[in-house]
This record gives sequence, C-alpha cells and structure tokens, in this order.
Amino acid sequence: MKKIALLTLVMGMIQFGFSQDITDAVRYSEDNIQGTARFRALSGAFGALGGDMSAVSINPAGSSIFNDSHISISTAINIKNNDVQYYNGFNNSKKTNFDLNQTGAAFVFYNRNPDSKWKKFAFGASYDKVEDYDNNWLARGTSNSSIDNYFLSITQNQAIPFGVLKLQPGEYIEDAYANIGANPNYGYSVQQVFLGYWAGIIDPVNLDDLTNDEETNYLSNIAPADSFNQSYIYNSTGYNGKFSLNFSSQFTDRIYFGINLNSHFINYDKITQYYESNSHPDALVNNVYFENILSTYGSGFSFQLGSIVKVTQSLRVGLTYNSPTWYRIEEESSQNIDSNYADPEIGYIGDIINVYPAYNLKSPGKFTGSLAYVFGKYGLISFDYSLRDYSNTKFKPSSDPHFSEQNSIINNLLTTASTYKIGGELRLNQLSIRGGYRFEESPYKDSFYQSDLNGYSVGLGYSFGNFNMDLTFDQAQRDSNYRLYSNPGFSNSAFIDNKQSNITFTVGFNL
Repeated sequence: MKKIALLTLVMGMIQFGFSQDITDAVRYSEDNIQGTARFRALSGAFGALGGDMSAVSINPAGSSIFNDSHISISTAINIKNNDVQYYNGFNNSKKTNFDLNQTGAAFVFYNRNPDSKWKKFAFGASYDKVEDYDNNWLARGTSNSSIDNYFLSITQNQAIPFGVLKLQPGEYIEDAYANIGANPNYGYSVQQVFLGYWAGIIDPVNLDDLTNDEETNYLSNIAPADSFNQSYIYNSTGYNGKFSLNFSSQFTDRIYFGINLNSHFINYDKITQYYESNSHPDALVNNVYFENILSTYGSGFSFQLGSIVKVTQSLRVGLTYNSPTWYRIEEESSQNIDSNYADPEIGYIGDIINVYPAYNLKSPGKFTGSLAYVFGKYGLISFDYSLRDYSNTKFKPSSDPHFSEQNSIINNLLTTASTYKIGGELRLNQLSIRGGYRFEESPYKDSFYQSDLNGYSVGLGYSFGNFNMDLTFDQAQRDSNYRLYSNPGFSNSAFIDNKQSNITFTVGFNL
C-alpha cells in the first residue's frame, strides 16, 4: 500500500518551492554557438562575412552572400577539463563526448528582372547548438564549516514551528515531505529543514518537551570542530539548442538585409552528491550524505535583424541586433539525505519528485558590429565586437516575491559585458589555413564569481569545387567560483579552472 500511495503522490503533486537563482539566469543567457568548422576556426568572427551557415546564426544577412544554394553538417568532439581546488584539496576531471552540433541549408534565388535593384533572395533553415551542458567534476577537501549551517540558517531567517516537522497520525515521512512542499505557506525552504531534522542533523532546542509544537529554535547534532572532510560531486548533461528560419535579400551590389526567427529549447539535468564526515567524539552525527537532482526543460523565442554593406569590393561592414530570448521553463527536482543518526525511513523521500510551477526568463539582447577585409582570392581578416547587458536578465512573473528578490540580485551582481573576436584565413589555391582569437568579459561585476574567457582556434579547409571539407581545433579557458549551495549559512565554494577543447569537422555542398 505504501508504494501505491507513493506513486500517486509523484504523479499528482504540484510543488511551490524555488530553486531558481542567478546561476540559472547566467547559464541560460550565455551563448557559445559551436557551429561549422570554418566558423569556429575564425573564433566566430563572421558578422561581416556571411557565406557560412553558422555565420547566418550571427548575422542573418549572411545567407545572401552565398552565390549558390548550400548545405552543411558538422560534428564535434568536445573535451571539458576541470582543475578543482576546494580548501586544501585538488582534483582534476575530464569529460569527452561526440556530438552533432550544426546542420543547415540556405537556398538562393536570383531575381531575373534586370531592372530591379533587388538582386537575389535567400531562405534558410538551420540548427545550432548554443551551449553544451555536459560536465562533471569533483571537489574534495577539509573545511571548518559543516553542512549543518545549511539547515540552521533557514530556521534563523524563518520561524518554523516544530509541529510542522512532525508526522501527523497515519502520515508517512514521504507524505509529510510532499505536503510541506505543496503548502504555499511552507514550500521548498521548510522542506530543507524537514530533511535536516529527519536526517538527525538538527533538533529543536527543547526536544525533550515533545508537546511543544511551537518551538522555533534549533541546534545542531554535529559538534563544533576544526575540520570536516567533505566531497562534492557535480554531474550535468544537456544542451541549449536553436532552430532558425532565415530570410535575406541583396539590394544592389553592396547591401544585404536579413532576419532570423529563432526557436530555442533547453534540456538540462544536474546531479550533485555531497559527503561529509568528522571524527569529533561529542558529535551525534559523524557522516552525512546529501543528494540533489534537478531536471530542467525549456522553450523560447527570439529574433535577429542584420545587415552587411560592401563599402568597397574588399571592405565589409556588418551590424546585427539580437533580441532578448523569452523562455518558458519547467523544473523538477528530487532529494536524498542520510546520516549515521537519520531516521531509517528517510530513504523514501528520494522517491518524491518536486514539480515546480513553470516560470519565465528573459535573457538580455545583444548588439554586434563587424568589420572584414577580403584580399581577393588570397584570404581575409575579420573582427566582431558584441555588447550585452546581463543585468537586464529577468525572472518573471516579477510580482512573485522570490523572483523579485532574484531580479534585484541580478541587477546588483551582473553587468554589461563585451566580446571581441578576430579571425583570419589564408587561401593557397584550394587549401585554406585559418586562425582566430576571442575574448569575452565576465557577465559579473566581480570577476571572483566568473573570470573573463580567453580562446583561440586553428583550422584547415579544402575545397573540391562544389564540395568542401573543414577541420578545426579550438580551446577556451575560464575560471569560476562555484558555490555548493545558494544558501548564506553554508557558503563553501569550489574554485574551478575550466578548459573546453573542441575538434570540429564539417562537410558542405553547393546545390
């Protein structure tokens, strides 16, 4: 009977808790279009060039640069390497995956009216992976702060009567956890205190007075100590993808216009596992395990407007506006907790899924200005500059107290960030040699949270006439301080030096 009741709870429960914060806002606002090998070889500096399917994802006017209809498909080997420092501990992890990261086609139609200034039109459809969320790392070290502060800090900021944490007659422990989450007066934060109590980590001060349901003061069963051995495992999978419909045209011999209508989709799963131990002789709790699982699904819409002008036959100028992306996001979570002092029934809580109400997120818009110089058949050099104000990221509905608080945090911590990209190509008959560099400023006002990004790229291409093959290696590096939990009482952070390397292969055809 317990299993049947549990399934009913999982299927029917709607939770009113919150896990959304500034890290989610940044995650879904940043873009790192992986694209074709040629695009990546020039570090994405393609805003004024066009003539490449991933260039169209930067400036929609670029499809009219094609002389013929074109199709391309790209695969990549993605390698993420993390060096992690956590107090006195150092660890390294690496994750490699193979991926289809781009495909698309552009169809070019020439205007046969010789008197018209509109020379040609292009229509395109493409898929680009915007971000790859596959990642894993381990933080391990000795800290002087325990996980008990995670639970105690909630009780210090919110009066939680002990009676809320107790089981009602005939109520199972998983029922109580579910009911607390479904109650709009309690929600996610009280669920955490419930976990801390039933895991034996915290108790009410007057535990001996079992009739005192109004008690709101709590203490830890983990004795104060100078050192706690801690491990934190992070594992995530998923992606942020974009499907685009492109429309562009060429006016006279020098001006190109375009628009992209973009459909976005997010699929993100994260599992974190925390272990803590201590050898203090006065501690009732010497070992703690705390697992959190999050699944995120989202969809969104954005548009892009772009133009390219050939100032001369060699010099090109590009300008692009990326609208904000309007996302609708749904999340589910589950939790597991255990300790050497936990109630034996605590394991059933791991079967409860918290289903949160859908929310909206508006990512910031972006402006990109581009310059390119083409040396005839010998090669080219290109430069892109982008500007995006991350403080304009907004959770909605903004009338919600939690989202209003997070929007205030975003406004205080995030800032306007610039991106610089430069790339070049040398053509030796059918062979092309390419290279590029990019620099992205941190979206945070304080680079302590996330540093600037530096990246470089090298690549080769070979044209067989109506068929081309391209191969590129690129690498980018960025540091970050990752807070294990978004809780002021337990602010332990891991310092992560992340390097992302990619080997991309593209084949393209003129139709």
